[in-house]
Amino acid sequence: MAKKSVTDLKDLKGKRVFVRVDFNVPLDGAKITDDTRIRESLPTIKHLIGQGARVILASHLGRPKGKVNPALSLAPAAARLSELLGAPVKMAPDCVGAETEKLASELKDGEVLMLENVRFHPEEEKNDPAFARQLAAMADVFVQDAFGSVHRAHCSTEGITRCMPVSVAGLLVEKELKYLGGALADPARPFLAILGGSKVSSKIDVISNLLSKVDALLVGGGMTYTFIKAQGGTIGSSLFEPETLEAAAKTLEQAGSMGKQLILPKDSLACQSSEKPDPSVPRQTFPSNAIPDGWMGVDIGTQTIAQFTAEIAKAKTIVWNGPVGVFEIDEFAGGSKAIAEALASSSAITVIGGGDSAAAIKKFGLGDKMTHISTGGGASLEFLEGKKLPGVEALNDK
Repeated sequence: MAKKSVTDLKDLKGKRVFVRVDFNVPLDGAKITDDTRIRESLPTIKHLIGQGARVILASHLGRPKGKVNPALSLAPAAARLSELLGAPVKMAPDCVGAETEKLASELKDGEVLMLENVRFHPEEEKNDPAFARQLAAMADVFVQDAFGSVHRAHCSTEGITRCMPVSVAGLLVEKELKYLGGALADPARPFLAILGGSKVSSKIDVISNLLSKVDALLVGGGMTYTFIKAQGGTIGSSLFEPETLEAAAKTLEQAGSMGKQLILPKDSLACQSSEKPDPSVPRQTFPSNAIPDGWMGVDIGTQTIAQFTAEIAKAKTIVWNGPVGVFEIDEFAGGSKAIAEALASSSAITVIGGGDSAAAIKKFGLGDKMTHISTGGGASLEFLEGKKLPGVEALNDK
């Protein structure tokens, strides 16, 4: 990795270390329903505690739009972290201000302070320099460990680095860059990418960037049907983005001219509906380019499952971003489940690109069978697009 890591720092004893974590966890009232993101931060936090650092944690939670919203307090996250560490985690009343600064200044070696939601202040998302200076004033070192937020140039992810003498990557960010970066920069081959999800518009740049790197690219999910339409197929009432039809056609041309395999589903499971995916209505499998009116494609078909799993069996590096059907509905989850199971039994390096694909892997109980599951849906997508991530770019070079 070209950026300095927290493991490159020596003599942290007594230093105040500001760590940007991603504790944007799902809540049911004050109960955390999935603590994965908190658990993923533990290696960095434990490393710092072990070094005798005085740890100050900052995160956002939800979208409070620059206003205090008690329902989006980070107090439940602090309480859960305290349980996981087996040690008290102090909770600040705010992320800036005299009382918070006092709590930060009074920290002892190995103690942890959780700041309140940084997005309670509108200055955070505006990347306001004065607000960044307030955050930076509390600490001696900055550690970026919120991979889910590094694609945002906010005060606590990017602005703060301009006010700190030392800004480094945490162990989670280091791991994310190792697996995502390694897959793109120097993959064991054959290198296979599987892209799903509902919209071509959100993945067209990813496809374009990956075509120059992969040996084969499998496309599934709702975005399939814009590509099929671009080839002149009939798609019934399947999801379709007319505004991206031209871009889809150009992408197919690009793949052809590069001699790359861009493989679309041969067949689709469809339900008899013009409105939305509905598991209670009749279902039938059709060729993907011959779906009748009044039928909607909701998953890849059995022929496509066989084709996709055969490609997975040949690959040595696989990146999967986006489910290939409406996996949230059990009746339409067969294709995504088959892919997840094929990845689980593969000896390839398997990198799951966060977001819905991570949720699908979790639903099928196969998380421990993957090489790496990204914690950042949006960040991993932008990384796969080849975009610079402001929260990483701002860190000190090795």
